[in-house]
Amino acid sequence: MEYTVKKLSRMANVSARTLRYYDEIGILKPAGINSSGYRIYGQAEVDRLQQILFYRELDVSLESIKEIIAAPSFDRVKALRGHREKLLEKRERLDLLINSIDKTIASIEGRITMTDPEKFEGFKQKLINDNEKKYGDEIRQKYGDEAVNKLNEKLKSMTLEQYDEAVKLGKEVMEMLHAAFKTGDPGSELAQKAADLHRRWLSCYWDSYTKEAHAGVARMYVDDERFTAYYDKKQPGLAAFLRDAVLIYTGRINDLNSNENQ
Repeated sequence: MEYTVKKLSRMANVSARTLRYYDEIGILKPAGINSSGYRIYGQAEVDRLQQILFYRELDVSLESIKEIIAAPSFDRVKALRGHREKLLEKRERLDLLINSIDKTIASIEGRITMTDPEKFEGFKQKLINDNEKKYGDEIRQKYGDEAVNKLNEKLKSMTLEQYDEAVKLGKEVMEMLHAAFKTGDPGSELAQKAADLHRRWLSCYWDSYTKEAHAGVARMYVDDERFTAYYDKKQPGLAAFLRDAVLIYTGRINDLNSNENQ
């Protein structure tokens, strides 16, 4: 089956202008030009457009999409499975928020009573799901299912004030940490204040605090490249600086000296 720009745009629910733009940037070239001078698209182009639209739905840039689907190693079936998994995750997040909206409407209309914590259940559950997806396996292996489950339950049971305090502390940790980094000394007064703020922030989520666990988390910020990337995004070396500040704060001086000698 062959399609003109007009027919393909109608079928795919995209504008003709979009298809022409895709041609211009080389992400979706037509199979050819017919005798009347119209762009003609075949089955391969239809399939390629489908892939492009899947990636666009996931907010991937056109530049990145072009690199992905043009790669010799591109596997269409594998890509479709990946799309499906990510869309299911997106649907789960949306379902949580839709449920929260429905309950809020019912509360406003007087059909149900909605507590303040319930108004934020969807957002907190999304945070839990995202953390489980990114770090669940490693954290559960390191600290055990019981500890992680308690953490999740504590997050879900937070009041609005507690949740706001946790978010506020998280921002303060980063602000003070950036300021302390400029001293170059993880043992400085400012760095130790940052480590103490970090303890307070963790305690918002943890069932109980221990220096050993605090030090373990700080080490993970350097050992796990995903955490390192987060802390080093604006200031390279920040993850290691925080680790060292926490090791000093928790009395793990020997560990700090060991890091310096590596």
